[in-house]
Amino acid sequence: MAKDFYKTLGVERSASAEDIKAAFRRLAMQHHPDKGGDAAKFKEANEAYQVLSDASKRKQYDQYGTTFDGAGPGAGGGGFGGQGFNINMDDLGDIFGGFGDIFGGGQRRTQTRNRTGGDIHMDVRIDFKDAVFGVERSLELYRPATCGNCKGNGGAPGSKAEECKDCNGSGRVAVTQRTVFGVFQTASTCGTCHGEGKKFSTVCSHCNGSGRVRENRNLRVKIPAGIPDGATIRVSHEGEAGERGATAGDLYLTVRVKPDARFEREEHDILTSENISLSDAALGATIEVQTVDGAASLKVPAGTQSGTVFRIKARGVPHLRSAGRGDHLATINVEVPKKLTKKAKQLLEELKKEGI
Repeated sequence: MAKDFYKTLGVERSASAEDIKAAFRRLAMQHHPDKGGDAAKFKEANEAYQVLSDASKRKQYDQYGTTFDGAGPGAGGGGFGGQGFNINMDDLGDIFGGFGDIFGGGQRRTQTRNRTGGDIHMDVRIDFKDAVFGVERSLELYRPATCGNCKGNGGAPGSKAEECKDCNGSGRVAVTQRTVFGVFQTASTCGTCHGEGKKFSTVCSHCNGSGRVRENRNLRVKIPAGIPDGATIRVSHEGEAGERGATAGDLYLTVRVKPDARFEREEHDILTSENISLSDAALGATIEVQTVDGAASLKVPAGTQSGTVFRIKARGVPHLRSAGRGDHLATINVEVPKKLTKKAKQLLEELKKEGI
């Protein structure tokens, strides 16, 4: 039975060139032998694509069911390694995109770019009040930095950069492999110039041609007021130096706030517990409350119950990205005496008789 190329690719006869290309891409990725697929199905899909992707061949196929070069239903394709493959490697390089070098894309060699430096991650511990009001911290980093002697290019000062002879300046070298499916060409980074496409006649003695040296870096970092525990601060370009003058990575600081025995934080509010006597709760009193700003007076009205929360405005945590501050919330705990003097006991008995 004659083959139906449209059915092979799973498209309608009215399919556009883009639809045909997309269908072949899907089948090629699924069935390519080098990816563990079915070689026979890959051959069928490729045979259909070679015809339907060519406007003139497709027109002949639609009209006659074959093409004048022999490609068509039942026609034997030219031998790719003797296996009946007639593969246009330029098409495959386009179909597989980034895999072009794997599937015969050696003719598409491109020079690799120098890589951006790596990021550095570290923790910085600060006190509770430093998180509230902000603080500057001094940090010492030991990291790869751009070599000052060669300015990161890896060559000795005054030496001349020459085109790499092993890759002819492309930064890539091709390796040919013969398989049962034919001849494949793979491309990889040139080991002589490390993808640069050039090399210096004399390398830098300070960095041995790498363009980077490890050195200490003293840095002052401002931690903003109101920052919460676990927040991360990014310091741009203070990470590891990039390869041969490429952009440096970033420094990421995760803030760890030490707990405080007096204060607790709840978003932008600061919480404390204040103990008062039974008589002060009953009769009322003015007490002193310690806040992050220092002592503050708080009037406790007569009859205050244990667990009552009083608010001292604008004595909390500053808003990190806007104006204003949270509040200080003081929870009152009424202390009941565990031991009573004889006189105190008598007075309480009298109060009890009064229904208090």
